[in-house]
Amino acid sequence: MLLAAPRGYCAGVDRAVIAVEKALEHYGAPVYVRKEIVHNKYVVETLSRRGAVFVDETDEVPEGARVVFSAHGVSPAVHAAAAARSLQTIDATCPLVTKVHKEAVRFARDDFDILLIGHDGHEEVEGTAGEAPDHIQVVNSPDEVDRVTVRDPGKVVWLSQTTLSVDETMETVRRLRERFPSLQDPPSDDICYATQNRQVAVKKLAPACDVVIVVGSANSSNSVRLVEVALDAGARSSYRVDRAEEIDAAWLEGATTIGVTSGASVPEILVRDVLDRLAEAGFGDVEEVRTATEDLMFSLPRELRADLKAAGEAVGRPQRGERRSLSVDPV
Repeated sequence: MLLAAPRGYCAGVDRAVIAVEKALEHYGAPVYVRKEIVHNKYVVETLSRRGAVFVDETDEVPEGARVVFSAHGVSPAVHAAAAARSLQTIDATCPLVTKVHKEAVRFARDDFDILLIGHDGHEEVEGTAGEAPDHIQVVNSPDEVDRVTVRDPGKVVWLSQTTLSVDETMETVRRLRERFPSLQDPPSDDICYATQNRQVAVKKLAPACDVVIVVGSANSSNSVRLVEVALDAGARSSYRVDRAEEIDAAWLEGATTIGVTSGASVPEILVRDVLDRLAEAGFGDVEEVRTATEDLMFSLPRELRADLKAAGEAVGRPQRGERRSLSVDPV
C-alpha cells in the first residue's frame, strides 16, 4: 500500500470540530449546528451522539439558543436571520473561506463582475455568493465559460471555492482569460493549502497504483476531487468510501499496489480502519508517500474563545497531530 501524506484533517476542519466539542463541554447539550459542521458522516454522527443538533436553517433553532455556523461559511443573510431570532452564534467558518468572502466584498465594492469558480448548491459557494449577489456569477466548469456575460470586460475578476481540483480550476481560468484578457486574479490563491497538498500527494502515488481508495463522504467536494485527480494522474481505478466496510473485494482483484488517501474532513481513525481492511486482503506492506508537512493551526472562533477564557478554561490550540482522530469510539 502507498499511503498519501498529507491526508485527512486540515486546520479549518480541526478548528470547526473542536469548536463544537468545546461548545458542548462548556455550555452543555444541545448545541445547534447549521448544516454539517464539516462534510463527513462519521464526524456528524459522532457529534450528534454527544448532543449536537444539526439543522438546515436558523429558523429551526429555538429563539435565543446557541448555534454554530459550519466551516463552509454563511452569507450575511444567514447572520441577519440568526440575529433576528436572538441566536447566540459561534462562527466556525474556516479562515481561508473567510478570506475569499472578504475578497468578494472588496471587488464588489469596486464594482467588478466576480466570476466565482465553484459548484452551484455547495454551502461554501452559497456563502461567498451571498456576500455580493449582484456582482457574482458562479462558473461550474470550463464548459460553462462560453455562457458567461459581464458588464465591462475590463473589470472582471475570478475567485474560487477552496476545495476544487487545481487543474480543472486553472483550465477554467485559462478559458475565461481567452474571453476576457483583462481578467484579474485574486490577491492570493483561493484553493486552500490542504486541498492542493492532498492533490499533489495523490498525483505522486497514483501512477504506481492499480487502485486508489479515497476515504471521504459523497458531499465532500475535496474528497470527490481526489478520486478524479487519481484517475487523471494515471491510477487504473479509484473509488471513494465513507468506511472500510464499503470496500468491494472485486476492486482488489489482480491488483498489486493500492493507494490510500483521505479528504480534508476525514478523521484518521477511518483511514486506519481502511488500512486494516486492506491488510486482511493481503496488502500489509505500507509505504508512506509524503509530499509536504503541514503545521498550520487556527485559533478557536472568537465568540467561543472569549467565553472559555472568561470561565478560566484552556483556549490554546491542540498540538499538531493531536486531533487526527475524533476522541470517541468508532461508530
